[in-house]
Amino acid sequence: MNHAAVSIHHLAYQYAGQPNPVFSSLDLDVMTGERFGLFGPNGAGKTTLMNCMTGLLSFHEGSITLLGNRVLPHQKSFNRLFGFVPQDFSFYQELTPVENLQFFGAWYGLTKIQIRKRTTELLEVLGLAEAGKKQVQKFSGGMKRRVNLAIGVMHEPPVLFLDEPTVGVDVQTRHAVIEYLKELNKNGTTLIYTSHQLKEAEDLCNKIALIDEGKIIALGTPKQLLAANGETNLEGLFIKLTGRAYRDA
Repeated sequence: MNHAAVSIHHLAYQYAGQPNPVFSSLDLDVMTGERFGLFGPNGAGKTTLMNCMTGLLSFHEGSITLLGNRVLPHQKSFNRLFGFVPQDFSFYQELTPVENLQFFGAWYGLTKIQIRKRTTELLEVLGLAEAGKKQVQKFSGGMKRRVNLAIGVMHEPPVLFLDEPTVGVDVQTRHAVIEYLKELNKNGTTLIYTSHQLKEAEDLCNKIALIDEGKIIALGTPKQLLAANGETNLEGLFIKLTGRAYRDA
């Protein structure tokens, strides 16, 4: 029987200077082995929730546990438990992929032998081997996305958070990244993913939560939610449950 990879109870968070909280009492469990998608309109709280789960933000009330460990902000010993692929590029542009992976591998506490082995593996599987010693600042957007992903999985984390991992890339790169993520999941990695690419999400996620105004308004497998709402795809489900009105970016 699966256990919770992430368990959230009565989470409350409010940005300073904002009149309303992002979350007031949010509960959510993500089970080990799931490919879990978080979706919602702009401003719904997806990235804020992910930042709370990874300890980047200090939440005001409630609790979050990751693999049974309580999430506390900026706790370095906790960082080995998960990988994080943020929407913004999180590497040193003036360094090469090899140098970036060496740096982050050391930060994760890997040995020199482990770093060398993982660097070779990741550059090969993510199609970066020939560019391994070129400055990342000279790369295309798709290549930079793959460097971002390589850093996030460098230490082979059991849980991987992905915030818009394929934004701005071409179809080929998107397909390659999604297939790689599926392979990671097949080998035991729990995926927690957010994106505006709903067709991509249908292919990747085996469970989803739809968030709006800081509340979970739908939770289940894509098949369950589509059947319950009489829709044939996630885009239709999204529009039906959150409306067609413009949302602030």
